[in-house]
Parts: sequence; C-alpha cells; structure tokens
Amino acid sequence: MSSATDRTVKPARYRTIDLVTIATLGVAFGVVFWAWGKLYGVLDLAATIGYAPAGALLGGGWLIAGVIGGLIVRRPGAAFATELIAAAISMFVLGGTEWGFTVLVSGIVQGIGAELAFLAFAYRLFTLPVAMLAGVLAGIAGAIYEVFYYYPDWNLGHQLAYGGFFAVSGAVVAGLLGWLLVRALAEAGVLDAFGPGRERADA
Repeated sequence: MSSATDRTVKPARYRTIDLVTIATLGVAFGVVFWAWGKLYGVLDLAATIGYAPAGALLGGGWLIAGVIGGLIVRRPGAAFATELIAAAISMFVLGGTEWGFTVLVSGIVQGIGAELAFLAFAYRLFTLPVAMLAGVLAGIAGAIYEVFYYYPDWNLGHQLAYGGFFAVSGAVVAGLLGWLLVRALAEAGVLDAFGPGRERADA
C-alpha cells in the first residue's frame, strides 16, 4: 500500500452514519471501560511490581475509544466525542464506578489528548505512528489530571514516571492495538463507508 492511501481529502461535514458510529463506538467502549475498571481493581500492578507509578501501565485501556473513533470517522471532534461518550456510559449507565464523576472528567481530558494528535495532521493522516501519538497524548493528558487529582503528594520522580507509564500504555494498548483493530474491521468489510474501508478497496 502506498503512503497516499493513508491520506484523505479535507474532512467534510458530518454524515448521519458518522454520528451513529461515534455513538455506537462510545456505548461499546463504555462497556469495555467498565470491565477494564473491574480488571484494574483485581490486577494491581502497582502492588505486584512494588512501584506505585507502575499502575499507569493499565491506563491504556481507557484511552482506546478516542483513538479508534478518530481513526474510523476522521472528522474533527470524533476522537473527543467517542472518548467522552464511552466515559459517560461507563459512569452512568453501568451502575457507575468507584471513581464517580472523575470518570467523566478523565474522558474529557483524555479525549482532548487523542484529538490533538489528529488535529496536528489536519485530519489527513491516519497511519500507525499517528494512532500511537494519539494514545501517547491521551495518556499524558490523563496522567496530568490524575497526578493533580489523586497523587499531588508524590515526589516529582514518581509523578513523571506515572506519566511515562501512562504514555507507553497509551501508545501500545490504545495506539497499536486500536490501529490493528481498525485494520481488521476494514479487512472484514465492516468499514466500507469510512476511510479505512476505502483505503482497503484502493489497495
């Protein structure tokens, strides 16, 4: 596949299918977020590894909605909206989480982080590096908020390590795995109405 297939024309106005897809992805990943939160409560990496900031290695699971929404819909605001809806669903519809309203705030912050990566390339480039950058920026944004809200008493070294672990998790779990999932959906013909599906057909 040539690099040209990774580029699209200037983003057009939203179509109905774009809005429906964002909502559908948001609901689906809201369930994923809720389940990931349960896993987080059982698999305490911070305690297992013996280093408190290592808990951020599980953070990428909460970032994937925005990355995938941006990769599929490819419209301004798609990454942010998908992440926000997923956070809202996990908080309100599924009986909430132990983190309460902060889940929604996290969704806003992380969604902005993912959105910035696509904005940086004017919504024209959707390669694996861009997807991983979206995961990294979402992770950094999420880490800044969480350090400020949950861990203000940590020393600077712990806070920076937390941000680093969150960024790595965002790059791998949200960025790499998110991009691979979108590719798989495109190969299956599910995304024929979107950029990834058209790129597959062109290739």
